Amino acid sequence: MTVSIRENLEQHLKQIVRDRNPFLASEGHFYAKEYIREEFGKFATIESHFFQVKGKIHENLILRLSSEGEFANQPPILIGAHYDTVPGSPGADDNASGVAVLLELARLLSQEKRRFPVILAAFDLEEYGYLGSQAYAAYLQQQKQPLRLMLSLEMLGYCDRTPNSQQYPPGLQYFYPSTGNFIALVGNLASIPDLRHLCHYIRQNNTPCEWLPVPLRGFVVPATRRSDHVPFWDRGDRAIMVTDTANFRNPYYHTAKDTLETLDLDFLTGVCQGLALGIQLNKTA
Repeated sequence: MTVSIRENLEQHLKQIVRDRNPFLASEGHFYAKEYIREEFGKFATIESHFFQVKGKIHENLILRLSSEGEFANQPPILIGAHYDTVPGSPGADDNASGVAVLLELARLLSQEKRRFPVILAAFDLEEYGYLGSQAYAAYLQQQKQPLRLMLSLEMLGYCDRTPNSQQYPPGLQYFYPSTGNFIALVGNLASIPDLRHLCHYIRQNNTPCEWLPVPLRGFVVPATRRSDHVPFWDRGDRAIMVTDTANFRNPYYHTAKDTLETLDLDFLTGVCQGLALGIQLNKTA
């Protein structure tokens, strides 16, 4: 019997949704990390990227999916999601939803030919200033590894179809919908072709999508500098945050009420399917 994308996402969420703070909920944090390791390990050998913060070793989990033929030596697309939480929150939307999609993308992309190699990364310590992704970006810099594109999966599962349910940083409300039923793509100017490309395939999958290009590494709209894409913006990569807009929509953000029951699994499934298709067919220059 074929298991659907929606069923896979729900299964991942059931395993990951728990307090996963690395300092105050170390048991849940360890369980989630090992679950990700097990799931990644179904598709290729897992790499551990260790980094140190205040004398303690932390771990990013890395999965590489290579391409063949003319695409084998192309710069990879990096897709990342953080698995830690703030203290006291089970983190269903923030960011079990992103991790669940990361794991399902690993399965989907491993089954198809890709135009670019893909690296999937589960980052730690995003909630403490995206320290895991910052360390990995520095590692790639040391390795002189260029990227085709970086995608940060940051809260993907909260959808509110009520009128006026969507809020914005000052000024943006004049240009975007007032109903919080869309997924947002927030990228730097270099990523505009990718913003348009991914938005097209997400919408084609009947999931509302809006995209926002921001100049100057996002400093003009500080709220856009709040996830694991930021170290890659700062090093000059094309990078996009995929998000349901966090506290600008989700009233349970960073609280104990960020539970599985608050997520819209049909919406999350549509986002996952659209991303998978857009990544597989990525050919923008």
